[in-house]
Amino acid sequence: MTSVPIISLGISAETLAQTTATKLNSANTTEFADPDKVLRTIFPVAETGFDPAGSRDLYSHAIVEVVFERLYSYDYLATPAKIIPQTADGLPDISADGKTYTIKLKKGIYFTQDEAFKGRSRELTMNDYVYSIKRLMDPRIASSHSWLFEGKIVGLDELVAKAKKTGKFDYDAKIAGIETPDKYTLRLHLTRPDFNLPMILAYVATSAVAREVVEHYQDLQGLVMANPVGTGPYKLTEWVRGSKMVLDAKPDYRPVYWNFQGSNNAEDQKISAAMKGKRIPQIGRIIVTDILEDQSRLLAFQKDEVDLFQLYGGLAPQAMRDGKLKPEFQQKGIQLSRIVDPELTVYYWNMRDPVFGGLSKEKIALRRAIAMAHNVDDEIRIVDNGQAVALEFPIPPGVVGHDPDYKSSIQYDPVAANALLDKFGYKKGADGYRNLPDGKPFQINYTSQTESRGHLQAEVWKKTYDSVGIRMNVDFRPFAEILKAEKDCHLTQRISPWIADYPDGDNFMQLFYGANIHLNNAGCVAIPEYDKLYEESQKLPAGPERDLLYHKMTRILEVYAAQRIGYARYRNMLSQARVIGYKKHPVMLTEWMYIDIDKSK
Repeated sequence: MTSVPIISLGISAETLAQTTATKLNSANTTEFADPDKVLRTIFPVAETGFDPAGSRDLYSHAIVEVVFERLYSYDYLATPAKIIPQTADGLPDISADGKTYTIKLKKGIYFTQDEAFKGRSRELTMNDYVYSIKRLMDPRIASSHSWLFEGKIVGLDELVAKAKKTGKFDYDAKIAGIETPDKYTLRLHLTRPDFNLPMILAYVATSAVAREVVEHYQDLQGLVMANPVGTGPYKLTEWVRGSKMVLDAKPDYRPVYWNFQGSNNAEDQKISAAMKGKRIPQIGRIIVTDILEDQSRLLAFQKDEVDLFQLYGGLAPQAMRDGKLKPEFQQKGIQLSRIVDPELTVYYWNMRDPVFGGLSKEKIALRRAIAMAHNVDDEIRIVDNGQAVALEFPIPPGVVGHDPDYKSSIQYDPVAANALLDKFGYKKGADGYRNLPDGKPFQINYTSQTESRGHLQAEVWKKTYDSVGIRMNVDFRPFAEILKAEKDCHLTQRISPWIADYPDGDNFMQLFYGANIHLNNAGCVAIPEYDKLYEESQKLPAGPERDLLYHKMTRILEVYAAQRIGYARYRNMLSQARVIGYKKHPVMLTEWMYIDIDKSK
């Protein structure tokens, strides 16, 4: 039942995709980033800020990914996706019981020069990663990523509990589960084996942050989110909130050279031939512009004002036919990189809502009827022009644990949906809309983004609610405001997309875990039977035994109708002819540091 995984940890030091010690013997060997090479790209919604612990949205994380660095990263071309060292000096040494990880750090890696370091740079040490892990757990920061380490490192939860009592997190406290024998060595002692730990240490939230930087900007004006200072290849040199970001390559970034193998297919071979041996990064400046409207983004690309952007489903018919670019785009040398994102879009009803939440039979019947009344295929056709794949299972294609043969017990059936509402006392009044079993009127408050896509989604859902006689009010809000309200369990219903932090089923099943309310559990679901099985699943490696638990957990979600599984979208990335070496990676958020620009075009 398990699909072919898109992640592999099997890579030796001899086959690392990045070579940092010496230049490769290649005709392509080139000098460092050219400031005249500029990549212009687009965000479709406004970013929120660039603190690895505080940022939550995909677009802010894209900036974090190139400004900061993790211990591990992903091979750019490898299929299945392959973990490789980024700042770590090799893969971790794991004890026989799987509970102790020893990781070595490369020497000579430096943070960007900054006021926090008195205008100088400072060498990266393992204490920076220790500090960054602790920041994720600090109750005052209330990071959405604290779940990554909760219950996993010996002594860490006790430190968090003490901080909640005292109101202050002791960053200097020694705990048994985290050791730094020297400044280049980190030893983590786990409460149980964690088979996903290398992937977690490749996730943007675990980026190395310097304590001096955080304390300097917090004391100044709380500007940590606006002053990202990392060891990555780029630094943020300009930020106009909700409008524009400029990133410049750091001239003192350590020597790293492009040496990815890929498969034998023509695309990978072409990329390798064009890029092998080049020093990373080649592009000297990245300019990111926020353009919220679909048509405006495509127009900017067609006018050659943008080099790289994501073609969302609403615009796909203007540029694509049958999954390929139209001839007029191909003739201009436009390039298309297309994948099914490791994504789950889920429809949730807030399980804490007084009308739509709860585990009583009539509340379950209400949610189940709405779920049955919604036509996912219609939504894909109307909103995304067919550029998505309907899902039955909460783990999407390409992610370890996906089952392509799974069949959900919740299927589109508006007749049965209406009958279910009748049976449980949600009778229609004279106006044709249903009332609660006690006869009182009610309505759903559906929240959607202000952009055109959000309006289309609202129209589709209005049709769904009308089909079962339920009043619907639309609450349009900016993306950042939605995320904040969602985290606080203040929204009643929303379409909520989740793209993989790491390509394992655990990253999707945790979305419905009760302990992750106020973190990633957008629907505020707390079902004891589910939570118990989820905790059991975390003790198991990927395989048939864990898959069986995932199936049981999914059935529990269906029984309680906590949400409706939606779809995974195609990611259609268009690039101008001058862009060299671009291929959409299924896990990395940006590929900017691995590509090049032909200035002659």
